[in-house]
Amino acid sequence: MPLADIDRKLIDRCLSKEPGAWNDFVDRYVGLIYHVISHAAHARSRTLSTEDMEDVAAEVFLKIVNEDYAVLRRFKGQSSLPTYLTVVARRTCIKQLVKRHREEELGHTNAHRAIVEEGASGEVEAILSADEVERMLEDLPEREAEIVRMYHLKFLNYRQIGKRMGIPENSVGPILAKARKRLREAAEQRSAN
Repeated sequence: MPLADIDRKLIDRCLSKEPGAWNDFVDRYVGLIYHVISHAAHARSRTLSTEDMEDVAAEVFLKIVNEDYAVLRRFKGQSSLPTYLTVVARRTCIKQLVKRHREEELGHTNAHRAIVEEGASGEVEAILSADEVERMLEDLPEREAEIVRMYHLKFLNYRQIGKRMGIPENSVGPILAKARKRLREAAEQRSAN
């Protein structure tokens, strides 16, 4: 599908930083961006609140304007602009969903929400220092602790962890699941005492 004249003009206006051009761009594509985010989240069985949707949409728009509209400058017109923006939005959204999922697993999201709800002066027990994290990992066998560190703290994927640890990639997930279970049990024992 050839590039529509209206889209070519809109890109040119944005790249030349014409006043109002960015607002016109956002008005034209905000519905598409939200649709892509909603679809990507649904495809990954993730539910996003209105605030989360807005945050991810902001990340998509930030991606477009970063480095002096680099995303628009790279657009070659070999597809329609909506198709191109769908790919950009989907990739950005997936990265955000993965990042948020990892933060949730580590408790960062809940800790951040607690800070926002309590205010800057409130004490938040959900935030763990590096020392506390290491103390928790002492409850695990060394191999499991190292895998947890690589996945949750160094953000390595299963393939990278498998390679570094010399284990099959498909065994990383079960090891992480077992480690999380042990950490939960240890935390429950500590809170019971």
